[in-house]
Amino acid sequence: MANSTKAEIDLRAIAQNVRTVKGLIGEKCHLLAVVKADGYGHGALEVGRVALENGATWLGVANPIEGQILREGGIKGPILVLLPIEPQEAKIVAEYDLCQTVENPGALEVLDREAQKAGKRIKVHLKVDTGMNRLGVRCEKALKVAREIFNFKSLELEGVFSHFATADENDQSFARFQLEKFQSFLREMEEEGIPVPLKHMANSAATINIPESWFDMVRVGILIYGLPPSNEVPCNLPLKPAMTLKTKVMSIKDVEEGEGISYGREFIARRRMRIGIIPLGYGNGYSRLFSNQSYFLFRGKRVPQVGRVCMDMCAIDLSEFDDPRPGEEVVVFGEDLTATEVGDYIGTINYEILCVMGKSVPRYYIGKNY
Repeated sequence: MANSTKAEIDLRAIAQNVRTVKGLIGEKCHLLAVVKADGYGHGALEVGRVALENGATWLGVANPIEGQILREGGIKGPILVLLPIEPQEAKIVAEYDLCQTVENPGALEVLDREAQKAGKRIKVHLKVDTGMNRLGVRCEKALKVAREIFNFKSLELEGVFSHFATADENDQSFARFQLEKFQSFLREMEEEGIPVPLKHMANSAATINIPESWFDMVRVGILIYGLPPSNEVPCNLPLKPAMTLKTKVMSIKDVEEGEGISYGREFIARRRMRIGIIPLGYGNGYSRLFSNQSYFLFRGKRVPQVGRVCMDMCAIDLSEFDDPRPGEEVVVFGEDLTATEVGDYIGTINYEILCVMGKSVPRYYIGKNY
């Protein structure tokens, strides 16, 4: 029973979601499926294969190691590494034919050197900072870096991109400011005669609500996993959550009025209660912050979590049921209780709920004949 917690990944849902996004952006626009953080917890290799078979033409990863894993798993399509690299990672980029994000001349030198050693050309995408103030070269310096790329015989400028800071918010004014700034930079590139095969800026939120930002490619993550980018962005696409996190009741206990439940006795029973103990806790990625703040689905009904969440267990209130039994299924999140709602319980986002699940939770795949 202790190993009964599992994540069920519906590959049919992934396939449907990818086709839906592709149908929105059309055939002329590339779809990059973001599979970093092990495919947002869904399994990068499995999601990558399904995405490429259903309309995506690119995959996006955080670092070269993630790209290497995809290549060794048989993925042949273009893979963009979205974060800058450490010098020692350049060899992986060259060896596994990855496309690399760049933002400074130092990285160009290292990449060019490794490309020459491997007898290859490395394609790079220049990241331009239009206001996120995280990664990317500032617009006023980006043209200089773009020119420098052409000084390296083993590098090829394949793309230029930026990233929105507020595309998932109701107020779109800053997102529009960023878009205009990026468009202005692209005009400078054109005036300089610098060709840019791929221009991209749209994340999941902008793919929904800022079609002017699509350019040649959109980078979509959360949408292909079947969830909206935020509560502020209306999402009318027919998406289906791909992951359902399930567990089973491990033990049933009767608790008398006045007795405490779990560490610290933070929860004191105000009446006689019947509680179920489930094998799920912060060691599996179910945060201690959920203590006395969340709900689960049991027999299709929402039931509250009670007491502190432990490392590998927590308690749920099953008092309204006459005969709950060990072995019965409990849904942590899925289609009827989404990761978005679960994130709302503790003021976080669905992205985090999906990504933090520990490796102790096995993944099972259904719908392989999508």
